[in-house]
Amino acid sequence: MRLAPTPFRPVCPPPGPTKVTRDDPRYASLTSLGTPRFRGTGTPEYVWVVRTTDHVVRAVQEAVRKGKRLAVRSGGHCYEDFVDDPSVQVVIDLSCMTTVSYDRRHRAFAVEAGATLGQLYRELFLRWGVTVPAGWCPGIGVGGHVVGGGYGPLCRWAGLSADHLHAVEVVFVDRNGTARRVVATREPGDRHRELWWAHTGGGGGNFGVATRYWFRAPDATGHDPRRLLPAPPASVLNFHAEWDWRGMDEAAFSRLVGNQGRWSEEHSSPGSPFARLDSELHLFRALAGRSVLDGRISVGDASAQRMLDDYVTALNEGVGSPFTVRQERLPWLTATLRGPGLDENPYRLKPKSGYLRGRLTDRQTAAAYHHLTRPDSPVVGGALGLYTCGGEVNAVAPDATASAQRDSVLKAVHLAAWTDPAEDAAHLAWVRAFYRDFYADTGGVPVPGAGNCDGSYINYPDVDLADPEWNSSGTPWSTLYYKDNYARLQTVKARWDPRNVFTHVLGVEPA
Repeated sequence: MRLAPTPFRPVCPPPGPTKVTRDDPRYASLTSLGTPRFRGTGTPEYVWVVRTTDHVVRAVQEAVRKGKRLAVRSGGHCYEDFVDDPSVQVVIDLSCMTTVSYDRRHRAFAVEAGATLGQLYRELFLRWGVTVPAGWCPGIGVGGHVVGGGYGPLCRWAGLSADHLHAVEVVFVDRNGTARRVVATREPGDRHRELWWAHTGGGGGNFGVATRYWFRAPDATGHDPRRLLPAPPASVLNFHAEWDWRGMDEAAFSRLVGNQGRWSEEHSSPGSPFARLDSELHLFRALAGRSVLDGRISVGDASAQRMLDDYVTALNEGVGSPFTVRQERLPWLTATLRGPGLDENPYRLKPKSGYLRGRLTDRQTAAAYHHLTRPDSPVVGGALGLYTCGGEVNAVAPDATASAQRDSVLKAVHLAAWTDPAEDAAHLAWVRAFYRDFYADTGGVPVPGAGNCDGSYINYPDVDLADPEWNSSGTPWSTLYYKDNYARLQTVKARWDPRNVFTHVLGVEPA
C-alpha cells in the first residue's frame, strides 16, 4: 500500500525580529558598526535585528507606542552621529535584509535595504549581466546610499543611482501613530509618487524606513531583465598616479589643480566621450609626502588606453613635478568589488563637501595650498579631494529628482582622517578652517549659484553647515543640500511623517 506523502511542516515558525538588549553578548557588536569617530557613543536600550518589512513595522510601532527615539542602520557609514546619537533609544538594524531579486510585476530589480553595494553588484552582474551605477566602496549599505542620490564610478556615464530608482517600499508612521507600509513608484499616475521622489536624493532618516528599492533604467522597455539596467563593460582600466611634494612648489600645485579643473570643464557634458573616465585627485598634506590620483576607465577596448594617456598628459601639463603612473586592467566585477581596497575603515573621519560648477578660483587654490602646507599644524591625514562629476548626471533636470545638483563638473571634498581620539580637536579645527577659507567669498560654505559653487552632498552630512559659527553665509543648511527642492521635501515630510518620528540634526522639517 502506497502512503500519501506527508505535507512538510516546519518544526518551528520562521524567526521573528530579534530584540538585542544591553545584557546580550551581541549588543556590543551591533552598537559598534558605525564610523570609528562615533563608535560606542550611542547606548540604545535595544537593537532590533529585522529580516522582513513586517518586522520593521512591528519594531517601529513598538517604539512609537512607548515614545522611544529611534534610528535606522543599514550599512553604518554615516559620517555624523545620526544613529550613534546618545539620545537614540532604539536602533533598527537592516543588515539581515539582503535579498536581490527580479520582480516581474514591476519589471524591475528588487533590492532589500540591508544589502551592501558589493552584494548588489555581484548579484545583478552574475545573474543578469547588469548593474546600478552607485558608490565605489562595496561595504556601503544600499539603504542610506540610494536615498541620498548615490554617486560613484559609473555615474558620469549612466547617471545617479537615484536616476534608476523605479520604486521604494517605506514603513511610515501616520498621523494617528500607526506604523504602516507603502510602495511608491515613479509612475505618473501613482498617488504616492511624491514619496518616491523624496527618496531620489532627500537623504536618509527623514520620511520613514526604506526597506526595499526597485531599480530599472528610466528609458528601459520590454520584459527582458538583461535590458532593464545598464550593462557594465567587460573590463576596467584602473590607474594610479603620484606627485612627490618635494618637487611641488605653489606654482606647480596651482597648475595641477587648474589642469584638473580645466579638464573637468571640457569633458563633463552629457554624452562626452570621456564620460566613462572617473577620477579622484587627492591633494594630501605636504607632511604626507605625496598627492595621488586614483581613477577608472570603464571601457573594455583599446580606447581606454588612449583616454588615459590623453588625461594624464593634460593633468600634468606644465606641472614639472616628478610623478609616476601605474595601471592595471581588471575584469569589471573584480575591480568593482575591490573598491578602494579598505575592507575596514580604521580612521576617524570628518569630510566636508562642495559641488563646483567650474575650476577652482585663484583664491580657492591659494587657500588649498596654504592649508595643505601650513607648518603650524601637526595634522598629517588631511586632504582636498577633487572628484570628476557631471556627464549624464547633468542630463537630468534639478527638480526631476530630489538630487538638485545637476550642473557641476567637480565634487570637492575637504577631509581629515586620524586614528587617535586625543587628536580629534586638532583635526577638526584644521578641516573646518580649511573649508571656511576655501569658501571665504561665500560665507564659508558653497552657496548654490554663488561663484562656482553649487551646494553640498547630503550623503556626506556635515552638521557644521547648521552652525552659524561655521556657516556665516545666511544660507540655510537645507538650501546647501537641496537648493530649491527643500520646500517640496517639507511637503512630503508633512504628509508621510507628520509626527516627525524620523529625525536628526540635518533632518527635513515638516512644512
